[in-house]
Amino acid sequence: MFENLTDRLNQVFQNLRRHGKLSEEDVDSAMREVRMALLEADVHYSVVKDFIKRVRERSVGAEVSKALNPAQQVIKIVNEELIATLGEPARLNLLGPKPRVFMLVGLQGSGKTTAAAKLARILRSQGERVMLVAADPYRPAAVKQLQTLGEKVGVPVFYEAGVKPPDLARRAFDQAQKGGVSVLIIDTAGRSQLDDALMEELKGITHRTPAAETLLVVDAMIGQEALHVAEGFRDNVSLTGLILTKMDGDARGGAAISIRSVTGVPIKYLGVGEGLDALEAYNPTRLSSRILGMGDMLGLIEKAESTYDEKTARAQAEKMMSGQFTLEDFAQQLRQVRKMGPISQILEMLPGNLGQAARSVDPRDAERQLKITEAIIDSMTPQERRHPDILNASRRRRIARGSGTDVTIVNRTLKQFRDAQRMFKSIQKTGGRGMPRLFG
Repeated sequence: MFENLTDRLNQVFQNLRRHGKLSEEDVDSAMREVRMALLEADVHYSVVKDFIKRVRERSVGAEVSKALNPAQQVIKIVNEELIATLGEPARLNLLGPKPRVFMLVGLQGSGKTTAAAKLARILRSQGERVMLVAADPYRPAAVKQLQTLGEKVGVPVFYEAGVKPPDLARRAFDQAQKGGVSVLIIDTAGRSQLDDALMEELKGITHRTPAAETLLVVDAMIGQEALHVAEGFRDNVSLTGLILTKMDGDARGGAAISIRSVTGVPIKYLGVGEGLDALEAYNPTRLSSRILGMGDMLGLIEKAESTYDEKTARAQAEKMMSGQFTLEDFAQQLRQVRKMGPISQILEMLPGNLGQAARSVDPRDAERQLKITEAIIDSMTPQERRHPDILNASRRRRIARGSGTDVTIVNRTLKQFRDAQRMFKSIQKTGGRGMPRLFG
């Protein structure tokens, strides 16, 4: 997410830090670079123009000239103005009589059906009784896809063959009302492009069912076209929010920065992966931190908390700090890390120098290394995992064969494990003094 933009902005900030004091020319030079970085990231030109104007006005004033660290003050201003551009966070409307109807709209290929299931999973975890409605009878296998996803997230799917979507939505609403359902999520049909027939059908659904939320699902990888799509839907149906999907892709990502300012419609969720747990509540402060290379430690902590059992995590932490953790503990931690999501997402949430180092790592290599390490540990006997000192040459050869690797890789993995043991013992003895600075 925003990898190229983050790298470009970090380069600008590094240049600023080389100046003890900042002249107006220094600020203008930095703003030119920021402007180019934002435009190349596909941020709308009007948004870039306003953003640069606000940042420059603040950066050449007393706010920066009197600061002890002018460069840091400019970075702070950029962060604050980026948060303002990204817009206030908006939450789902869960007030009013039940069932509350959430209608998802969007073009074909935007990830609408998957987003409906992800949203159902989140709401179900919050104690809501959720039902999905398969209101896309046109796309081949759309109904079956939603039914399969519904099974995975434990949410029922309403569908009746041969019934037009507006009538289907009404029947689903009546059944939900009788069955005590608190949230009804309607997955509507999409089109390859905006057309009158699509809009009339959506209007028909809204006339038959009282929508608490009409959420537009937009593919972030289509760049500024996302703005035109949002404007087209906004002008025909009363949009209450946006879900930006495929934010984990290699797109330039400028739509996320522009779309709130241009359309006036708040972003409510970001789709950050293919997994059914890969939907994040939109938080402009944390997104700005990630764009500027400051990481997202709160997001990382939340991912860990949703994956780790607190009691187990505390016990493992105590073992690690005492240097007594075993290869079994090591394997368990690797499995927990992989449950948190794709390694690329975890790496980009790291702040400062850690984050910069992480961006130089190929996530595919990191994923592959995790799998190899797991395979090596799984090829050991329970006794070997608890007491790695007994691993002589013949045992290592057997482990290499069992894991599909060679002895060199087994030896390297064991060395990494011993280095980790020593590091945690050192932290425990010194309280962390002498450790490398992690947060730049």
